[in-house]
Amino acid sequence: MYSPQTESSVGEMFSDLTRQISRLVREEVALASTEMSHKASTAGRGIGLLLGGGLVLYAAFLVLAAGLVLLLAQVIVPWLAAFLVALLVAGGGYLLVQAGREALKALDPAPHQTIETLKEGMTWAKAQIR
Repeated sequence: MYSPQTESSVGEMFSDLTRQISRLVREEVALASTEMSHKASTAGRGIGLLLGGGLVLYAAFLVLAAGLVLLLAQVIVPWLAAFLVALLVAGGGYLLVQAGREALKALDPAPHQTIETLKEGMTWAKAQIR
């Protein structure tokens, strides 16, 4: 026997579905925000390493220039010390730049977790409509 009090109307079901989809969208936006924040902090670390490496390489350039000045001015042993220090500083800067580049290469900016849950949400929403 049909009992109209116990079954939901089409309007109520549509309203419930709208609320659920709205909640799902809000949760997906929150997940995307969290995921992108994590990726941004990882990118920030790589950028920091690149900047640090660039500054160290600039310092190496200055030391090399000072060594060249000493070489041309006196052509004695002090310039050799300047070049050795400059090579060590340049080596350190190079390592920092390479570490930064590798960190940025490894970064995948796509929010994969959010994409997967959006697909699941769409499948769920389609199932609810049928």
